[in-house]
Amino acid sequence: MLRGVEPDVGETLELKVAGTAQSLHLPRAAFELIRDVLANMAAGQGVTVVPAHAELTTQQAAEMLNVSRPHVIKLLDERQIEYRLVGRHRRILASSLIAYRRSQLGAARSAADELAAHTEELGLY
Repeated sequence: MLRGVEPDVGETLELKVAGTAQSLHLPRAAFELIRDVLANMAAGQGVTVVPAHAELTTQQAAEMLNVSRPHVIKLLDERQIEYRLVGRHRRILASSLIAYRRSQLGAARSAADELAAHTEELGLY
C-alpha cells in the first residue's frame, strides 16, 4: 500500500511503501495519474494507457471517444481532429484526440454554465 507525503518544495511527492523502509519519488502528475487509474480499476472500469505520440486508427479513436467510426471520420473531414494519411488510411495522434476531447468537455461545461444562468434568471432554480 502506498501513501503520499507532501514535500516542502516542488511538485514531487514521496511515496512510502507501508510496512517497509522503501520510498519512491514521483512527480505530482504521475501520482495523480496512478491514483486515477487505481480508482477506475477499483470501480470495475477498464483502463487503457496510451502514449501521447501513439497513432490510432479511426476505429480505435471511435472506441476512445465512445462514438461510431463514421462519426470520427466526419470529425476528421471537418478538421476538428488532426490526422495524417498513411496510404489511404487515416492515423490520429493520441494527443490530437485528447485535445479534441478536452475542447469538447470545455464547450459542454460552458453550455451547462450558461443553461444554469438562464435557469436562475427565469427563477426556475
